[in-house]
Order: sequence, then structure tokens, then C-alpha cells
Amino acid sequence: KSSGINAEWPLRPGEKGVSDLAQHFLLKAGITAVRRLRKSDMNRVARAVGGQIVHRTEELKDSDVGTECGLFEVKKFGDEYFTFLTKCKNPKACTILLRGASKDVLMEVERNLLDAMNVARNVMIDPFLVPGGGAVEAAVAHRLIEKSKEIQGVGQWPYRALAEALRIIPKTLMQNCGVNTIRTMTNLTAKHATTGSTWGVDGETGNIVDMEDFGVWDTLQVKSQVFKTAIETAILLLRIDDIVSGVKKQSDIDAEKMAGKFQAANPQEGPEE
Repeated sequence: KSSGINAEWPLRPGEKGVSDLAQHFLLKAGITAVRRLRKSDMNRVARAVGGQIVHRTEELKDSDVGTECGLFEVKKFGDEYFTFLTKCKNPKACTILLRGASKDVLMEVERNLLDAMNVARNVMIDPFLVPGGGAVEAAVAHRLIEKSKEIQGVGQWPYRALAEALRIIPKTLMQNCGVNTIRTMTNLTAKHATTGSTWGVDGETGNIVDMEDFGVWDTLQVKSQVFKTAIETAILLLRIDDIVSGVKKQSDIDAEKMAGKFQAANPQEGPEE
């Protein structure tokens, strides 16, 4: 108060507790104190109201005080109280309050919200989309099968193995819908071979639809990263299998040594002439 700073609704947030004596003087000056805020919450409050975090009252300046908060209020939800700073002029941070009937429902809502926010972030960073519903996997699998036909010998099998692995995605969508997997997968392959590469699986009915008209899209950044991770993991597993298969177990080595000692101790006599 002695610094000459004026505010219509003075509010003092802090990371630590507030003593009884400090509460007395703050209440006497008409200042509301919010105590035991986490450091991350303090940073968000400062960004929302346009203020700066100051650790000593002697260093407090007029420019450090945030004056862009329009409404400060406390609401009770259930058995807990929540502090709201709303109607800010130019907020650079916000909080999303999630409510659910149980902890499991709340965790599911939080997961879906985070997925949606990550998708929006990925689109802003890399604004390219590809058809969803397993259309990309089916299209790439079709191209790999066509490429394998041009290769003679065992060199074609890696292409076919990768194509079969990619087809698991549309097959899983078909199984979740309860349709005939073999028949529907055959129709999807025929669509990609004749009409185009945007045909995929409707996740609700299991029908083969054009994703461009259906409006289901995936981000290119996530899809390309999934392909890279899957191929790199397969290569890593193959390398580990080669290393393990090339190393004999200690028990096998000991057994061979014992067999060699037994033969040396009991040499077989040759056939009599």
C-alpha cells in the first residue's frame, strides 16, 4: 500500500503460506491473499493478468502489478473451492476445468482432451493431412504389393511382409465393427486398385467409404512418425535376433566340453581287420 499502487480488487498470490499477522494487515488493507500456489500456477497467473513475479516487496514496481484481470471470484464444486480469474483483457494462459462422475471417467476425458490439443498443435506445426480410416495403410500396402511383383526371388518378401503388417490397421477397424473381415478387406483392396487411394473404413458401420467425402483425416506428421517407428522397431528386433542366435548358451558349451572329455576317456576301438 505504501508503494502507491492502486487496484480496484487487490489480489496477492504466493507460493508459500501466509502468517496470521500478515493476514491481519492484508485484510486491513483490503487485499485478498491466495496462498500455496505451485510455481507453474504462479507463472500462469502472471501471464493471464499481465504481471511479473516479484520475490521482495522492496523491488515491487507499478509495471510489475497485473491489472488485466476483469473478475476474481471463488466458487465451490463439490467439497473443494476453486479460484477463478476471468474476463482478462489479453490473457496468455488459461486453465481448463474438467469434471467427471468418477476418477476413471475423468481420466478418460483428460486423455481425449490432450489428444485433441496435440492434434491441433501438430496441424499448426505441419499443416498437412492424409485420409484416415486405414486409407493410408491400405494404399501403401497396395503399392508395396505392386512393387514386390517386379522383384524376383526372396527380395520381394520384405515388401509383402510390410504390406501385411500395414493391413492390420484397417482389419482391426473392420473387426471392431463386427463385419466380415476377409470380404471387406478384399473390397477395400479392389477400391485402391481401381478408383483411388482415399478409400477407408467407416469406424461405426464398417462400410468402405471415401474419406475425402466422409471427412476423416489424420495428420501427416503423426502418420509418418508411426511408420518410421514401426520400421525401426522391426529392424531393431531383427538385429537382436541375429545376435542372440549367434551366441551359444553356456549350458550348451559345458555339455559339449563334457562330451569331448567322455570321448577322450573312452576312445572307441576301430574295426578289426
